[in-house]
Amino acid sequence: MVAALTAGLLLSGCGAVNNMIYKTTGDVMKGFSRNHTVPYLMESDDLAMGCAMSEATAPLLMSFGRVTSEPDQLAVMLYLSSGSCAEEQAREHELAGLAAMYAMDATAAEDAFIRQKRAHTLAARRYLKGWQHHNSHYGNPDESECPDFDDDMDEFMYMAGLLSGLQALNAQIQATSSVGVPFNTGSVVGRATQCLDNKKWWGAPMGLRATVWAMIPGTQPQGEDAFERLAIAAEQGEEAGVRLGHVFQAIAAMNKNDEALVKSVIRDHAESLEANPASEEWRFVDAMATNMLVAISDRLWVENTGHRTPIGQFGAFWDDQREPVETMDLDDLL
Repeated sequence: MVAALTAGLLLSGCGAVNNMIYKTTGDVMKGFSRNHTVPYLMESDDLAMGCAMSEATAPLLMSFGRVTSEPDQLAVMLYLSSGSCAEEQAREHELAGLAAMYAMDATAAEDAFIRQKRAHTLAARRYLKGWQHHNSHYGNPDESECPDFDDDMDEFMYMAGLLSGLQALNAQIQATSSVGVPFNTGSVVGRATQCLDNKKWWGAPMGLRATVWAMIPGTQPQGEDAFERLAIAAEQGEEAGVRLGHVFQAIAAMNKNDEALVKSVIRDHAESLEANPASEEWRFVDAMATNMLVAISDRLWVENTGHRTPIGQFGAFWDDQREPVETMDLDDLL
């Protein structure tokens, strides 16, 4: 009996020590990721690396919630990024489907569009988790006042959570099946952007709010014009070298079926890339904006030509008027 009691005490002691080690490790990992990994990633323009990192490390980092406090704030970034991975797959399936339609291959097109909806469903679930963790950390924007931010990264993660919420709703609509995203999420996100400093964050809060106005009937306040606000946000993004405003403009124009405006936004973005370098601190966000606009450009090109935007022609389109080429009259040489 003494031996059994001694063994029990030793084992329980080991369990307590292990739990303490796990908790300490979890707290260290959360702090390091928040204060160093995320800022380091934001200075990079390698979107594929960021995507792979979020998908690979999310289960590990989130599992520390079993031994210490839930890493809600870090989860916002992990699920926003991993959601964008699934959304990128959805875009690839869509392009395959459009190319098949152009080639008059109905079976291949249908299969690609089924895969697209499955990828959008996965994206919606991931974005929704990011939105839920955002609300757990900062409070539901519909039920609480604006939070007191500790620093710039805290404020940026709040904005990332709002993006995750809007993307969750959009992906659910694209998937044509509900994964539990409340349909008032768009209006909640739009109101919550008022907690952010618009000038400080490259016009993105106003751009996000105006996108909600443009997409959801009845949300635009009297006297406001969503597209005027979007144009201002785009200019602010160009000047700051973080061109998220162009993405909001293009999304709103696509929702309005205004192809001419979509093309104009893409041209402006391509010209801005030549004129203004990306912000060194937020290269990742600027690269993400460019990637999304390239995807929109690819969609237009595939629908009309069967192939993506040709290399070196981002900002140009198949139906652009070409400059007349001077020709020599060979008869004069004979």
